[in-house]
Amino acid sequence: MASANSNQNLPAMSAFSLSNIEALKFPVLVSVPHAGREYPVELLDNLNVPASHLLRLEDRYADRLAASVIASGFPVIMARKPRAWVDLNRSRTEIDPDMIAGMDPTQTPRISRKVRGGLGILPRRLHGAGNLWREKWQYQHVLDRIEKDHEPYHAMVEHILGQIRSVFGCALLLDLHSMPSVFDENRCKIGFVIGDRFGRSCESRYAELTADHFQGEGYHVRTNHPYSGGYMLERHARPDRNVHGLQLEVDRSLYLDESQRELSADATDIADLIRQCCVMLAEQMSGRHQLEAAE
Repeated sequence: MASANSNQNLPAMSAFSLSNIEALKFPVLVSVPHAGREYPVELLDNLNVPASHLLRLEDRYADRLAASVIASGFPVIMARKPRAWVDLNRSRTEIDPDMIAGMDPTQTPRISRKVRGGLGILPRRLHGAGNLWREKWQYQHVLDRIEKDHEPYHAMVEHILGQIRSVFGCALLLDLHSMPSVFDENRCKIGFVIGDRFGRSCESRYAELTADHFQGEGYHVRTNHPYSGGYMLERHARPDRNVHGLQLEVDRSLYLDESQRELSADATDIADLIRQCCVMLAEQMSGRHQLEAAE
């Protein structure tokens, strides 16, 4: 997955891979936090369900959706370890104490709705599958996962955004995800959902232009419903400092086959559509569109 410009100094089991960060050409960073497929042995050894159930936690092959973006020179950070190991789009405080041995429940006095639903920083259960793990995870082991995999990813996102801002005076984080097919109130399938945390993570024009881009290609698009953006945007987007954040959810049926496990023939076209979106956002951020209009 790494490009010629990727960081070659990362250890073999790093939590993430990097592309095109040495010489920044664009003010847009693409993050793919839920595409990891390198499952640690200790995770598989503790499974209480067939391993195939863990595919439901993946944004299946969302990394391939970034292939054209990488080839065009955009900086990209991509998870290598799976969401079942640690969810990079959750806060380190979103721990379910009932799945941890040696943890004082008073350390998490406020349990979020996502944690109660089994999808905290360490997923606990899936609908129809029950509890994922045979034995509770040791608290120190959980802390190690957070310190070695979760926090380094976020530290690198923060670093790259800072570098982009220093070069261009602005930065935009595009957090790329995929979603199961969802439908609007008229039973119309939604192709793309753009999340900006209801206007808190970026200037409204970036979300509007992104929606217009996909709508212009004939896709049904929604903004903030049913996904408005998660911890990645909450932590890193700072519109008041000209660091903006968008979450992009892609309907898996647009690029996966009927089994939802393998890529379809349309995957390349969807990846290129995302590349075009990134080019458009980069032009908006850099003001090239304004220069061209003035010529």
